[in-house]
Amino acid sequence: MAPCIYTSNTHLSQDDNSRFRYMNLFPDRISRTHITKTSNSSSLDGGDDNDVWIKMLEEAQSDVEQEPILSSYYYSSITSHRSLDSALANILSVKLSTLTLPSSTLFELFTSVLQESPEIMESAKQDLLAAKERDPACLSYVHCFLSFKGFLACQSHRIAHKLWTQDRKILALLIQNRVSEAFAVDIHPGAKIGRGVLLDHATGVVIGETAVVGDNVSILHGVTLGGTGKQCGDRHPKIGDGVLIGAGSCILGNITIGEGAKVGSGSVVLKDVPPRTTAVGNPARLIGGKENPKRVDKIPGLTMDQTSYLTEWSDYVI
Repeated sequence: MAPCIYTSNTHLSQDDNSRFRYMNLFPDRISRTHITKTSNSSSLDGGDDNDVWIKMLEEAQSDVEQEPILSSYYYSSITSHRSLDSALANILSVKLSTLTLPSSTLFELFTSVLQESPEIMESAKQDLLAAKERDPACLSYVHCFLSFKGFLACQSHRIAHKLWTQDRKILALLIQNRVSEAFAVDIHPGAKIGRGVLLDHATGVVIGETAVVGDNVSILHGVTLGGTGKQCGDRHPKIGDGVLIGAGSCILGNITIGEGAKVGSGSVVLKDVPPRTTAVGNPARLIGGKENPKRVDKIPGLTMDQTSYLTEWSDYVI
């Protein structure tokens, strides 16, 4: 998780820029002014996550009250925007821009994709909820939105994947490259990723072109969902809903990790893992054995329980 230390106000109108300079002189007024303007955003869907954007605005106000030095940063990143999709397009464009690929160009591209793809924003909200619920290091939605590179990399991938499906592959691959350089996360734009996904820490995560990741999956740092060689076609893993994949694991080939399964840290998985089981080791083996594997009671992708299987290891000695 890399903290974001700078955001540009490149995309603000002349009127917004005037207010921006005014707000710098009176930082205590920033969030109060804009929360009332943005809380009725039409981009929010119905459902329990309907309050995510409003909650973020409230959190931003609280943060600025505690740390007035952040007023300009929070204004350009969150409170100057009328909706979550605008704020997301802004922070991604700033993070992924270069001297020859300006943030204004990326902002226009990202905004157009997000506006025509409401499912991306719905997935982004579910990812915010996932981080807040599952990661004890996550202080708030704003904290995740501004600072969690796993979240930012995942949303960048969603945009790249949309472009990939529209046969705009050059743009999609460009975004992949910038995400890899900026966040140390390499997800091929052809990969399919579900909702409520948590990339915890995220450094070194690699996901191949034909990989599929289900809903409510939690993936720790250093995980590879890769191929086994130079095969073409469908060659990457399929990860079921609710799966937990521990740090440093390699899952290779066109294999299936069943719904609600758990892969222990540092494992190398080369064969299918049945639903609700735990695979550990190199090469990975099922806890309890292949014939009668021990079943997981709760969904590990939600509980984030990475070590309970150790109670079954009679030879685990320190």
